[in-house]
Amino acid sequence: MSGVVVDGLTKRYGSVTALEDVSFEVPAGEFAIILGVSGSGKSTLLRCLAGLTDPTAGEVVIDGEPVVGPRPEVAMIFQQHNIIGDLSAYGNALTGGMSRSGFFESVLGLQNEEEKYRALDALDTVGLLEESEQKARRMSGGQQQRVGIARALVQRPAVLLADEPVASLDPGSSQTVMRYLRTAANERELTAFISLHQVNIARKFGERFIGLQGGRKVFDGYREELTVDAVDDIYGDIDTEGMFLDGGRPAETEVAR
Repeated sequence: MSGVVVDGLTKRYGSVTALEDVSFEVPAGEFAIILGVSGSGKSTLLRCLAGLTDPTAGEVVIDGEPVVGPRPEVAMIFQQHNIIGDLSAYGNALTGGMSRSGFFESVLGLQNEEEKYRALDALDTVGLLEESEQKARRMSGGQQQRVGIARALVQRPAVLLADEPVASLDPGSSQTVMRYLRTAANERELTAFISLHQVNIARKFGERFIGLQGGRKVFDGYREELTVDAVDDIYGDIDTEGMFLDGGRPAETEVAR
């Protein structure tokens, strides 16, 4: 397991500041959810954690080592799945081992038996073992996202990142994907960072919550601290009714429970 330390993280794109002096520490094995409106800095934060974006200032440290580029022990799941439609679920999962097996071996299914077992085990973790031979393009959006999770697991990460993994899914599929994400993280003792905008689903599956607004950290706490007032602090002047899956705002006591 790997703990993550973010220290004074700042990212500017010209005159635009995406992140401003963000700091926090997440211990190994914690399931953290990043909340905030579009443009609050969630994706930039995840990309910095993944080593895909270099910060302007500050640093990310994983397991005691500064992040200076992509690392095999850090896997990222994207909103748009980024899977290969003409490959089966199994074939897509196999590509998670590309850094070990090579591109052509991964695409053509020429990996060793250990890699193949790892892909099947990952599909089993996300409930898709029986659909392993189904073409990815014929699967639902929720199933495709679960294939993306399986592919990430085959990478054998210590840190799992997911950028708005349920943004395009209906509430039922969203909860299914989040349940499998949580199961995968728990079973493999992964440190996880998931960006979401739905507060109810975040509270149901998250342990730790980091709220961003305008690139700054405005909240850092656990479920019992994520009150209605805290949600308002994160989302500012945005009407937060739409942030709850059932379309309504619960009472303060219900949120704090």
